[in-house]
Amino acid sequence: MERDGKYIYCIIGADCECDFGPIGIGGRGDLVSTIGFEGISMVVSDHPLNRFVVDPDGILAHQRVIEAVMKEHESVIPVRFGTVAATPDEIRNLLDRRYGELSELLLRLRNKVEFNVTGRWHDMAAIYKEVERTHPEIKEQRARIESMRDGDGEALKQSLILDTGHQIEAALEVMKEEKFDAVASLFRKTAMASKMNRTTSPDMFMNAAFLIDRGREVEFDGIMEILGQKDADRCDYRYSGPLAIFNFVDLRILPEKWEL
Repeated sequence: MERDGKYIYCIIGADCECDFGPIGIGGRGDLVSTIGFEGISMVVSDHPLNRFVVDPDGILAHQRVIEAVMKEHESVIPVRFGTVAATPDEIRNLLDRRYGELSELLLRLRNKVEFNVTGRWHDMAAIYKEVERTHPEIKEQRARIESMRDGDGEALKQSLILDTGHQIEAALEVMKEEKFDAVASLFRKTAMASKMNRTTSPDMFMNAAFLIDRGREVEFDGIMEILGQKDADRCDYRYSGPLAIFNFVDLRILPEKWEL
């Protein structure tokens, strides 16, 4: 018979046992509850100890449980996806060993939530033209490539094409950093911290996370509305939140120790 362990979603400050319903990861309808020690609890559900599948459904289930917990608790510290403890006693021992650090972390991040913001340029052709205007050396090299005839040296041409591509990529990265800095400056009084993540397509110039206090969501919405109106002819912004603070805490549980 396959043995169950305890899948861990997050850590909360709670003195009593909590029941979040049969919403556990894995599709078995496992009850999500808490295991605590001296006012700190891990939110867990049963899960096969030696069988874990990494798939989009599991990641979404992990996030949904944390979102459900956030509706009822002020301080929620997410734990990295895919963490399974062997026994409840192992969880209590972990909480005991790092009690001071986790208590401080829960206090420092009390009432904190995350908002994610993405930005995309409307017209990449116009952006490439802008790159050429601000980087004449790129424009000159492209003109040189276009003027080359067959027989002028295919190896040289391909080398120039590759080099030009790298120059354009570098120029776009600078534009992305400048855009992020400009947007982040608008949130300097609203957000406690910000983080730029990897973009996933050429037209995406921003994939950012902002850490804010609960209660400032309307303020955040207002700034995003101003930002959207300001850049409406050039780009488009989308944002989501409030979310768990995954971008600002990476809590991993390793055998016999915690790592932050």
